[in-house]
Amino acid sequence: MPLAMNREVFITCAVTGSGSSQDRSPHVPRSPKQIADSAIDAAKAGAAIVHCHVRDPETGKPRRDVQLYREVTERIRAADVDVVLNLTAGMGGDMVFGSPENPLPLNEKATDMGGASNRVAHVRQCLPEICTLDCGTMNFAEADYVMTNTPGMLRAMGGMMTALGVKPEIEAFDTGHLWFAKQLVEEKVLDPDALVQLCMGVPWGAPDDLNTFMAMVNNVPSSWTWSAFSIGRNQMAYAAAAVLAGGNVRVGLEDNLWLDKGVLATNAQLVERAVSIVSNMGARVIGPEEVRKKLNLTKRAPL
Repeated sequence: MPLAMNREVFITCAVTGSGSSQDRSPHVPRSPKQIADSAIDAAKAGAAIVHCHVRDPETGKPRRDVQLYREVTERIRAADVDVVLNLTAGMGGDMVFGSPENPLPLNEKATDMGGASNRVAHVRQCLPEICTLDCGTMNFAEADYVMTNTPGMLRAMGGMMTALGVKPEIEAFDTGHLWFAKQLVEEKVLDPDALVQLCMGVPWGAPDDLNTFMAMVNNVPSSWTWSAFSIGRNQMAYAAAAVLAGGNVRVGLEDNLWLDKGVLATNAQLVERAVSIVSNMGARVIGPEEVRKKLNLTKRAPL
């Protein structure tokens, strides 16, 4: 497929994530106030969308507490800067097995499995414009941890999101995830103008070499809107690659802690760097209101 560079680019900032990065950088936000403040700073730096998880304010470990999500979203909505709100719905599918010789019973302390309604409860309460839908099951980085999203679970969650008027952002970690996303559109679980995030370099999904990246890009229907990111040192290279291939950009501390070698980043600094890359390529960075029009999003008050 010939490259068709995107000339009007939106930037998503993935603010904090759910990984074990909280003890590796003082800039990874933990409390609802810290997460909201970092998201607001990212928006002021040029991010049109902020993608938010929540964490235990004391330990920094990932949480699924609806009240933590409400506080984050209320603080962001009360800010003096507009931004599109994207909440994760990826939590609640963590299955951690026992040893290779004794995989069952599961590691109960580390396993976090919730039903579809439970995993979407904070979306129903907070009504963000966008929420994520991890469109597949995969071995995920750490030993014996499986990110679990069955076809039935994805149909149920995707249907709930669509019924709420919240746009699912399909998180595709490999080509098979795009295959199933197309099936969800065909079944009318998702609307035909789907939104996709291509997630590159996450062990053990799609590696972030350019051949694999273009295989992912070429599997996105032309009527869909997509963004892409890679984790770690290739984050900014993928900002350029995504624009060149016709997509949009994601950066943020969920995916990468570093601004330069030996220099820990803030979310705002990562967004500023991405804005510079996009602008220097000759593209225009668009803001939240243009993104809402482009993606048919509705900004609403929470329940």
